Formats: sequence, structure tokens, C-alpha cells
Amino acid sequence: MNPARLFAAVAGMPLPAAAARIAAAGVPVFPCVPGGKRPLVEHGFHEATTDAGQVAGWWRRWPASNIGVPTGAASGLDVVDVDVKAAGSGFAAFDRARQAGLVTGWVALVHTPSGGMHAYFPADPERQQSSWQAAGARVDFRGTGGYIIVPPSIIEVQGGLPGRYELIGGSQPAPGPVDAVALREFLDPRPASSFRAGGVSREQDARRLAGWVAALGEGERNRGLFWAACRLAEAGAPPNAALDVLGPAAQHAGLPPREVFTTIRSAYRAVGAGAAPTSTDSRSHDDTGHRAVASRTRVLS
Repeated sequence: MNPARLFAAVAGMPLPAAAARIAAAGVPVFPCVPGGKRPLVEHGFHEATTDAGQVAGWWRRWPASNIGVPTGAASGLDVVDVDVKAAGSGFAAFDRARQAGLVTGWVALVHTPSGGMHAYFPADPERQQSSWQAAGARVDFRGTGGYIIVPPSIIEVQGGLPGRYELIGGSQPAPGPVDAVALREFLDPRPASSFRAGGVSREQDARRLAGWVAALGEGERNRGLFWAACRLAEAGAPPNAALDVLGPAAQHAGLPPREVFTTIRSAYRAVGAGAAPTSTDSRSHDDTGHRAVASRTRVLS
């Protein structure tokens, strides 16, 4: 399946016919709200299918619905999403990544209604790559666990005007998977975290992690906090100490206390570092869910 040829073939088609053509090419689809991106089916992209009868039934019921496609292993396609918003554009970051050789094997380029771009890559058959956001660079990665809206879908843009997803570029001479880990580290580098057994280096690293978390922007706060908590867990920091160090920083970045606690607990469970942070033994909750730290266990004690 060649995405560029497929999107060229469906250009100008009515959405029901385009959805049927894409599904017939072996790409699973599902319906999204007319003029928007929200799935119309209960389980979203998990219900995507190539079954002709199901696809025809969906688009008979919702003939103006946009076409969603799951990314990653489900479709065999990963997508690098270049955003354009009032605060800025991701094209400069994408171009830097291209010059660094990190995004050079696309199989299709699609113009998005916001003025951004979707760069399609073949999914890596040897590993699943999860979706992520690099909000500061305004570049997202849509892999396993994500989905995109595809041509010829239409989205309402500023002023309620319709904007169409359109093919703007075909496959490169040597298409290949994008290394999502390397791309993310290039666009959104994590702070160093050597965590030697003790002493000044460990203290400086913990402070560096907290400062990095405090500076996270919307769209990257949860994932960044989870990453930082995993590093502390791997270093052997007690769970409540991680909550003490990273909690205030995460709240400064805009995460509510309960979400901070849940994210750090999930990180410790993922690492398998023993007990998760407690919310009752050494901490009390007021009526708004804020925690008053009654006894603090320092990471470096």
C-alpha cells in the first residue's frame, strides 16, 4: 500500500466513497465527527476496520463523518505531525530534524487544515513506537496508541471555515521507518541523570530533574513527570521522597495534586521499584485535594 497513491486516488471523492476505498486498500478506518477529530464510535480507533460492510454502515449513518486511521502497528503507518498554532510553528524544528537525518524516509506528505503537515512513514516492523508530544517543538509523533485524520477529510478552522487534508508530496526514493526515540531526544532532550550512589552529583541531578519538570508545558507535563519519576525510582529514591521533590515542581507546571500523585505512583509501579508513594501515612488531604506534607523524607538523606 502506497499512501501517496492512495490519497491521490481519493482526492475529491465523497467521504463515504473515500472511506471505502481506503479500507479496501487494507488500511483500517473509523468515523470521526463531521468537521472535527473526535471519534463517533464508542471505542475510537480501537474499532477501526477494513470490513467493507462495517465501513459502509458507518458512513451510511454518518455520511459527512471524517476518516480516522489508527497509527502504528494497526495500519503500518507512523506519522510525524507538524503543528502550526498562534504561538508558533513546528516547521523549523522539523527542518532541523530533517537536516540531522532523522526524518528523511517519508512515504507521503499531507497538508493539514491548520497549515501544518503530516509526514507519513512506514511503521517499524520490529518494534512498536508509542505516540508522544514535544509541545515545545510543536511536533508530535503518532505511533502505536494514536490516530490521525486522513484525506479528503475536512476540519473547521478559524472562523468556522472548512479546511481539507490534502496530499502535497509523495514517497522519497528510500523510504524507511522513523526512529521515534532519537527524534524525541533531538526535539525534546531530557536532562542528564547519572545518579551516582550518593553525594553532590545525585543531589544536583535531582534538582535538575525538578527544575526540568517545573518548566514543562501543556501537553508534555504528565509524560515528563512520569519520565522523571522513573529516573528517581531507578536511582533508588524512596517513593515519598520522589513525591516531595517532583510534586511541587509538577504543580508549578500546572498539574493538579491528585494527578501528580497518580503519575508518580504509576512510574514506581512501572519500574517495579517497590511500594508506591503513600497518600495517607505521611500526608493529609484538605477539601480541595491539596496535600500538606507532614513529614518529609529527603531523596538525599
